[in-house]
Amino acid sequence: MDYLTYLIMIIFLFVIALAIVHTRKKDFKIKVNKLVDSLGGQNNIVDYEFNKSRFIVTLKDVNLANKSAIQKMGAKGIVEIENQLKIILDNNAIQLKKYIKELK
Repeated sequence: MDYLTYLIMIIFLFVIALAIVHTRKKDFKIKVNKLVDSLGGQNNIVDYEFNKSRFIVTLKDVNLANKSAIQKMGAKGIVEIENQLKIILDNNAIQLKKYIKELK
């Protein structure tokens, strides 16, 4: 094979890789939107912080949060203290922080 064929194959594989990354980011944004909805919507979120694998969110009304929906989305656990939820996640907490900042 000549160099042009290799170059075309590399470009083709690169485009496929970009498409896969873009699809995963889009899917993650959809999950973040679902999480925000499960927390009672953007207007219900007063404050939030991230601590390694934990997402700590203060809510106006914790009763608006759908904890079972949050657990179905992959939360390892949820601890409720007054108007605050501590949601134990996996290593996606860093990505979550980025996308929630974009929503606010």
